[in-house]
Amino acid sequence: MRKEITIYVEPDLQGCIDEGWARKVAESVLSAERVKLPCEMSLVFTDADTVQQLNHTYRGVDEPTDVLSFHMIPQGENNSFFALPSDGVLHLGEVVISYPQAVVQAEEQGHPVNNELALLIIHGILHMLGYDHEQPEEEARMRARENQLLTAMFEPQHHPSL
Repeated sequence: MRKEITIYVEPDLQGCIDEGWARKVAESVLSAERVKLPCEMSLVFTDADTVQQLNHTYRGVDEPTDVLSFHMIPQGENNSFFALPSDGVLHLGEVVISYPQAVVQAEEQGHPVNNELALLIIHGILHMLGYDHEQPEEEARMRARENQLLTAMFEPQHHPSL
């Protein structure tokens, strides 16, 4: 199935992110999650101030964060049915990643920045697909799935510990 993944990298970050690699990470998550319909989504790599501003505007939290997910498909049990748009493409939404925060977290965890970026891409896409971590059982399910996807992408000794 066609998976359209638009990638936007802030001009100041050009050369820091391998867009082809990021697209492959996103495609592998969508495939592993069995997204069968033609779909589209966006990945945005930007600075910490932009992500903090978005966090404040859309979540009411005026603090930096590493990744935000803006889903376009209904979430929750009461919204499980949705109509496909007339173009037949499932519009998933957008994942916004703070590249500077990813660098800090990679240094703290002692792994390469790409491992941290993969984790953030996975985390954001799982949120778009309905995963959450507000309750302990939801968090355990989401973290386990993140670990499975990371293990599939990286050798076990190199993926970020969660």
